[in-house]
Amino acid sequence: MQFLKTWFVLSAIGFIVMAASCPTAHADSQSVVYEGTDGPGKGKNIVLVSGDEEYRSEEGLPELAAILAKHHGFRCTVLFEIDPKTGEVDPNQHNNIPGLEALDKADLMIIQTRFRALPDDQMKHIDDFLKAGKPVIGLRTATHAFVGLKGEYAKYNNGFHAKDEADAVWNDGFGRLVLGERWVNHWGSHKNESTRGMFAPGATGSPLLNGIKDGEIWAPTDVYEVRLPMIGDSKPIILGQVCKRPGPSDPKDPYYGMRPSDQAVPGNKKNEPMMPVAWTKSYQLPGGKPGKSFATTMGASTDLTNEAFRRLLVNAVYTLVDLKVPEKADVSLVGDYKPSAFGFGGYKKGLKPADFEVK
Repeated sequence: MQFLKTWFVLSAIGFIVMAASCPTAHADSQSVVYEGTDGPGKGKNIVLVSGDEEYRSEEGLPELAAILAKHHGFRCTVLFEIDPKTGEVDPNQHNNIPGLEALDKADLMIIQTRFRALPDDQMKHIDDFLKAGKPVIGLRTATHAFVGLKGEYAKYNNGFHAKDEADAVWNDGFGRLVLGERWVNHWGSHKNESTRGMFAPGATGSPLLNGIKDGEIWAPTDVYEVRLPMIGDSKPIILGQVCKRPGPSDPKDPYYGMRPSDQAVPGNKKNEPMMPVAWTKSYQLPGGKPGKSFATTMGASTDLTNEAFRRLLVNAVYTLVDLKVPEKADVSLVGDYKPSAFGFGGYKKGLKPADFEVK
């Protein structure tokens, strides 16, 4: 009898500990929300905005949110591009990311959209957030987050060209002004050459690199081109060494046959100089308060399978919300994370936000 009592007590304690270690998650027709657990991020709200048709942000951002909630205590809300007729997540929709009002109470926005043309009532929440000078993390296609916007928010468009001096600060749009660069070009060969992250000169010792070794970051996405020198006070943290797959592509492999062991492309065409693939920058919208951003041209859902890259993102979150960066942050995956290969047309059809909740 005493054995049974002890077993029940220990089981109850174990259940309580297990429950306390997992974020409370819930989903509605618009979003997935992770309430978070105790941790340094408790009381901080992060909104993660997905909406690209190529790099599976609808898969990667829920996983990143679960990591931030479970291991660090942040409350995370993930938003999606939604087909208003079906309520399904549809990255090809381009003009409907409901729930952006969550930014009104957010401490940080993580954005990974590509060429979106959102209606004014949705863009207003992004504009208000940025005018308040709140911090932003931009992943991969966030450098070209918007296109096709009209009227008041046309300035956000990738490649925007000001017609008068008053708007000149907006030249090249949101990507250039807020993050530091717009869409330029592929520098590595798409689906053939991957990215190895090397510490940028002068970046060693940055808290953003806590727990990360030089060359440890690897992403199957290719390096994007950026214009050098970078704009304003942009400070490169990671440079992208272009690495070549030794054999043919494997279309059944989510990494297309590329591996972290792939060697740097020989010669000086692509690696001298190496392009920045992660950097920091300050920004200020006209009439707004000063803010700060972190951008990386890595960020496909498959890139998140690399532990060091996940740690870079978590370190960036701590940095931007003014928390002390852990010496080696816990970035272990939550749930059974098996991301889809990046590529157009590869998203999982017929799913609603609740289906992307990480269990």
